[in-house]
Amino acid sequence: MIALACDHGGYEIKEAVRKHLEMQHIDYKDFGTYSTQSVDYPIYAEKASRAVASKECELGIICCGTGIGVSMVANKIKGIRAAVVTNEFCAEMTRRHNNANILCMGGRVIDGKTAVKLADIFLHTPFDGGRHENRVNMISEIEAKENA
Repeated sequence: MIALACDHGGYEIKEAVRKHLEMQHIDYKDFGTYSTQSVDYPIYAEKASRAVASKECELGIICCGTGIGVSMVANKIKGIRAAVVTNEFCAEMTRRHNNANILCMGGRVIDGKTAVKLADIFLHTPFDGGRHENRVNMISEIEAKENA
């Protein structure tokens, strides 16, 4: 299951991704928001991130105006590796090399068609493991020190 969330700035691209997931018969849980009415992004980013951290959802896609704010929130949650992505190469590499579990995108940076393409790449790209696993483990060790 995929966790989806957004604020008002990311609503349109979140909706494009949500509709695409439905067409692909991919299960998702939509944590909101559900309109373009102004809201505070940390509320929604936290809900989706906690769902991924708890393993309720396998991966997450969170959108705001730039993707930056929601990525900052997501990365505060233990076990989350969120990345802001604006192109296909980064969408692939954040999974292959960083084993990112949350994709962050900005509705004022990319359009719905691009968001769907990046989400597809993110969701269907495996983690390469190997030397990259050592680096991801190093990230987890740093996180553990901070939370000790």
